[in-house]
Parts: sequence; C-alpha cells; structure tokens
Amino acid sequence: QVQLVESGGGLVQPGGSLRLSCAASGSIFSINDMGWYRQAPGKERELVAGITSGGSANYADSVKGRFTISRDNAKRTVYLQMNSLKPEDTTVYYCNADATYDSGSYLLRRIVWGQGTRVTVSS
Repeated sequence: QVQLVESGGGLVQPGGSLRLSCAASGSIFSINDMGWYRQAPGKERELVAGITSGGSANYADSVKGRFTISRDNAKRTVYLQMNSLKPEDTTVYYCNADATYDSGSYLLRRIVWGQGTRVTVSS
C-alpha cells in the first residue's frame, strides 16, 4: 500500500504565503505524476498544479504566477509553495500520486490520495 501525508496548511492573511508538503510512504516501486487538488464545499475537486517525475509542471489559470509545485524524488515528497494568497484560495487541499507499489504478490499501479490539509486565507 501507499500512504500520502500532507502538512503545512493553516491560517494566513491575504497576500501571505504557505508551503504545503506531501510525503509518500509504503512499499513503493515508483511514483509517476504527482499533483495538488483543492475542493471547496459544493464544488468538484479541481487540479491546482501537477508535476511529472521529470519535473514538468502545469498549473490552473487561477494560480499561475502565484503557486509553484516541486518535488523531491529521493524523499518521495511533493511541495506546493503558495504566495500572494487570496481569500478565494481558502479550502481543503489534497495531494495525489500515480504510484506503483508492491502488493506482496505483484506490482499494482493506483492513483492515491492524501487526507487533505485545510488552508484558510483571512484577515
């Protein structure tokens, strides 16, 4: 199995910054794409930023120029640096990973999700 654990959420004033981290653990064989999503109440989960194993990144238009996604493959960790935060960025952020892992009998490939970390932007 693979587990993703997010950290770094919290309360910040508009214009402030936060850095989210998401660490993968378990019987991991490899991790391909990783990403950050967010979901506001009553809305669908949306992609915030994604990154390939080679480091190519893509962003939602709403966060371009403000957020930066990065990853440390040796640590199996993905980060989201969020700058110039706005109240509309307030919601729960989830990381995910396209991971191949050892089930004990054979390798499985699954999209795995973290439990979410809350970001609140308010004065």
